[in-house]
Amino acid sequence: MLISEIFHSPQGEGKWIGVPSIFIRTSGCNLRCWFCDTPYTSWNPEGDKMSVDQILEHIKQYDCEHVVVTGGEPMLSHQIESLTQRLHADGKIITIETAGTILADVHADLMSISPKLSNSIPVKDPAWAHRHDARRDQPTVIHELIKRHPYQIKFVVDRREDIAEIEDYLIRYPEIDRANVYLMPQGITAEMLAERLPWIEEVAARLGCQVTRRMHIELWGNVRGK
Repeated sequence: MLISEIFHSPQGEGKWIGVPSIFIRTSGCNLRCWFCDTPYTSWNPEGDKMSVDQILEHIKQYDCEHVVVTGGEPMLSHQIESLTQRLHADGKIITIETAGTILADVHADLMSISPKLSNSIPVKDPAWAHRHDARRDQPTVIHELIKRHPYQIKFVVDRREDIAEIEDYLIRYPEIDRANVYLMPQGITAEMLAERLPWIEEVAARLGCQVTRRMHIELWGNVRGK
C-alpha cells in the first residue's frame, strides 16, 4: 500500500469526534476535489510503499483501540481488505473514510462516507472536471455500503446553494437515516469554518441532520499529522 502518513490524534469530525485514534492515511485518489485538504494524497500523491505487516508493526507503538483508515481514497488499494480484516482480528475499532465510489470486502465498525457534491468539481481543470463528475456519484456503491456497514454520511457544505443538492440526495436514498447524516463546513482555517457554521446549523436543524465541526482544523489548522 502507498502510505502517506501514520499518526495518532483525536478524530476531528463526525460521530467519534474527540476519540483518540491511530490514522493510517493512504495515498492516491480517483477524484480531484478542488478544495482537497490533503493534496499530497490526490493531486500530487506521495508516500512510502508499506506491506500490511509493516503497517501493523508500525502502529504497535500506539496504545490505542480506534483506527481510522483514510486517504486519499483507501478503497482503491487492493490490500485494504487484508488490512481491515487483520486490524479487526487485533481487536481494533475501524473507521474507513471514503467518498463512496468503490466497493471492497472490508471490515468497518463505521463506514464514514463523504459523497462529493457538484461543489467539489475542479472547474479550472477541464479534463479532471469531466472525470471527477463522472465518478463522484455511484448509487450502487452507496446502497451497498450503507447496507453492509454501520455508517455516517458527511456532506462538505461550501455555499447555501449546496443545500438543495443535499435535500435531493436524501430523497434519492430514502434508506439513509438522517440521524447519521452530518453537515460539515468547507474550510481549511478556523475562520472559514466559523463563517459557515451558524447557517449550516440552522439548515441541519430543519433537515433533521447533525452538524459536525472540524476540530483538528479549529485546534491546529490544516497541518499534517493532526
